[in-house]
Amino acid sequence: MTRRAVLCGVAAVAFAAAAGGALPAFADGKVKVAGIYTVPIEQQWVSRIHVALKAAADRGDIEYVWAESVANTDYERVMRQYAETGQQLVFGEVFGVERAARAVAKDYPKTAFVMGSSFKPQEPNFSVFDNYIQEPAYLSGMVAGGMTKSNVIGMVGGYPIPEVNRLMNAFMEGAKEVNPQVKFSVSFIGSWFDPPKAKEAAFAMIDRGADVMYAERFGVSDAAKERKVLAIGNVIDTQPQYPDTVVASALWHMEPSVERAIAAVKAGSYKAEDYGPYSMMAHKGSSLAPLGTFESKVPDAIKAKVKEREQQIRDGKFTVKVNDAEPKSTM
Repeated sequence: MTRRAVLCGVAAVAFAAAAGGALPAFADGKVKVAGIYTVPIEQQWVSRIHVALKAAADRGDIEYVWAESVANTDYERVMRQYAETGQQLVFGEVFGVERAARAVAKDYPKTAFVMGSSFKPQEPNFSVFDNYIQEPAYLSGMVAGGMTKSNVIGMVGGYPIPEVNRLMNAFMEGAKEVNPQVKFSVSFIGSWFDPPKAKEAAFAMIDRGADVMYAERFGVSDAAKERKVLAIGNVIDTQPQYPDTVVASALWHMEPSVERAIAAVKAGSYKAEDYGPYSMMAHKGSSLAPLGTFESKVPDAIKAKVKEREQQIRDGKFTVKVNDAEPKSTM
């Protein structure tokens, strides 16, 4: 396997967990949890799952092991290995291995799987989730629309899949609400983790007039910093690393989903369900990061509009449209 860390953490005690077998007993009250990630845990999307699981482990709620940078061709084998060695709950993302992953879940019906997926849950044990953070993405778009001077915003994404598209589309709608004149340059780099490629794509957009960059991928904010333009973050808050570049970020909090799954497994009530809604603001699964170093730089009128929209979202009086269609450049 070509991955940096293999089965990090405490090794699970091996025993038979074949299909139809009982869930492992809670000898010490802790749920045995594994994470399987196709990219390094530093990658922003995966890092949110890892951080939430690490917090649960630090509280003593779970025993947590993980494998990162797992190739798609090796993903099924790692899933089976974790199921066979007694992990009761497995988190991961199966966007490139959907069919194989669901086949594994069928073979281990007493193991709980909670996997990032574009499709529906599969009974009895295959739950799905997704970063439904289109609400703070919309709000961050409002900030971007109010900060651009050239009226050109660049957007660099990984792949045009629903999980990415809905955030980009929400961001674009938010920007257009406060600035109907804004234009967008959109591109996808065909990778979940290739900072140099994302950086080059961002440079090209900045050369064409973009003065605000939507950093869906790592590398974009580096380009923005070098060219002295602004950036909007996604999933995690990178303003501490880019205090003069990153204005705002739409944050994803995986804790509500993680805690729900752990509680269900522990109670013996786990079932296949869609955890996507638990990433929304109503469940504290997402938020707009504080403006921080840009608090005094964002116009007061924009801040007031963002605050008003945010409250309307929280009160259920404004709904951010979920648009999974591939976003297109408007330049």
